[in-house]
Amino acid sequence: MSILHALVLGIVQGLGEFLPISSTAHLVITPWLFKWNDPGLGFDLALHMGTLAALLFYFWQDILLIIRGFFHSLSPASRDLQNNIYQKLSWLIIIASIPGAVIGYLLESKAESSLRSPLLIAITLASFGLVFWLVDYLGKKAKNLDRITKLDALLIGLGQAVAIIPGVSRSGATMATGLALGFKREDAARFSFLMSAPIIFGAGLVAFENFGKGVTLVELAVGFITSAIVGFLSIKFLLQYLAKHDYKIFVWYRLALAALILVVLYLRS
Repeated sequence: MSILHALVLGIVQGLGEFLPISSTAHLVITPWLFKWNDPGLGFDLALHMGTLAALLFYFWQDILLIIRGFFHSLSPASRDLQNNIYQKLSWLIIIASIPGAVIGYLLESKAESSLRSPLLIAITLASFGLVFWLVDYLGKKAKNLDRITKLDALLIGLGQAVAIIPGVSRSGATMATGLALGFKREDAARFSFLMSAPIIFGAGLVAFENFGKGVTLVELAVGFITSAIVGFLSIKFLLQYLAKHDYKIFVWYRLALAALILVVLYLRS
């Protein structure tokens, strides 16, 4: 792998992790389209740690308040889960993380092998794009994040678990579930981002033994830094964009990419 490849994949990860277009699908399809060698899990891990760094940097104040809220909720003297949003969010993020952690543990090896075909990715990109459009169109978009319940968190967590299939998109699945539950676009996105931190961190711990295998330190650094910078900009862009716009542009992009994959498959057959 060259430095250019590392740079391109870092950009792809930074965009795909937080925009509802599926980073996993793009990390599979990009080398496939350009006939690059697969950089391997060690490099993928560096890219994901880059987007985790972007997430922590962008939301550091919220994350510190959520962590503090969690510890305050453990004490009867300071517990106020009904009125303290950060105490409430700390437990709801834990609830939302459970389905993804369980499904990821059970199916991760299968997802890394049999679920990475370009044809399957084209199908999931297109089909879930249409689902995304439907829930965005029909969702009431009336609930703020302070009205989130345990059931909401569990259902959004189940949406995240489905995203183990490349092409679905972790952020897309959780945002779509939030929209289906009646949340405003920005609030669904914010909760999606906050709940992704423990999942990305946990997945990184599980795969840490592969870190750096098959790539150079410079390539790792380029991938990590690029994905962190682009990831930070992606979060900032999406939250501002959703204040005034819908998700339609991302649906069209998913459909266009799916069509491109099918055309390339046909030409190469």
